[in-house]
Amino acid sequence: MRLTLADSTYLKDSIAVISELVHEARFKLTKDGVEMIAMDPANVAMVVFKLLSSAFTEYEIDKETEIAINLANFKQILRRAKANDVLSLELTNENKLKITLKGKSTRTFSLPLIEIEETEQKVPNLSFPVVISTATSVLNDAIDDADIVSESVTFSAEPDKMMVSAEGDLSKASIDIPADDLTKITSDTKAAVKSKYSIEYLKKMMQGSKLADEVNIHFSQDYPLKLEYKVVDKVLLSFILAPRVEND
Repeated sequence: MRLTLADSTYLKDSIAVISELVHEARFKLTKDGVEMIAMDPANVAMVVFKLLSSAFTEYEIDKETEIAINLANFKQILRRAKANDVLSLELTNENKLKITLKGKSTRTFSLPLIEIEETEQKVPNLSFPVVISTATSVLNDAIDDADIVSESVTFSAEPDKMMVSAEGDLSKASIDIPADDLTKITSDTKAAVKSKYSIEYLKKMMQGSKLADEVNIHFSQDYPLKLEYKVVDKVLLSFILAPRVEND
C-alpha cells in the first residue's frame, strides 16, 4: 500500500477534528478511498469520515485493508506537515504505519498499529424531515452565542427559518436564521420541529468548518442531529449526535 497526498490539509484537519471526539479508530482502505466510522467513548456521538481516492495523487492498494491507530499520536505527526509538504502513507512489515513528509527535507515517522476490540460500527438508518444548508460561519456564530448562556442548545425549524436558542438560570439567547441565498431549508413537514443538543459536543463538531465553507444540518423532533461537511471528490466528515432529553 502506498498513498500520497500533495495537499495534506484534508487529512490533517480531519484528524485534528476527529481526535477531539475519538481516541482510537479503525480505518478501512478500499479502492474508493479511506473510510472510518467511530463512536466517542460516551456513545453520544458518531463520526463518519471518508477521504476519497480522487483526493490523492497516488493511491495504490493491493487489497482492502483495515488499520487501527491512536489518533492523538497521528495528529501530533500530521501537525508537523507544512503547507507544501507531500505526505505519503505506507504499511511496513513491522506492522507500523510509515508517514513521510517531503518538502525541503524528508521526514519519516512510524506509528504502531493497534488492536481495537470493539465491534465494527455501522451508520444508523436515520430519516430527517428537515435539512438545512448554510454557511459554516452562520452555524458557528449561533453555537458560540448559545454557549454564553447554557450547556445545551435547541434547534428548531419552520419552512422559512431555523431558530437556535439556549436558556440558562437567568439568561436566554435566541438566534433566528432566515431562509435566504445563504441558507436553504428543505422540509417535508409544515409543523415546526425542535430538538436539544449538547453544546460541548457541537463545539467540537463545528470545527469541521476547517474543511468546508458550507454545512448540512439534519434533525427532527427530539431526534439525533447530523452535521455534514464535504468537499466534492475530496472529503466527507459527518457527525451524528444524540439529543438531550428535555428534563436534564
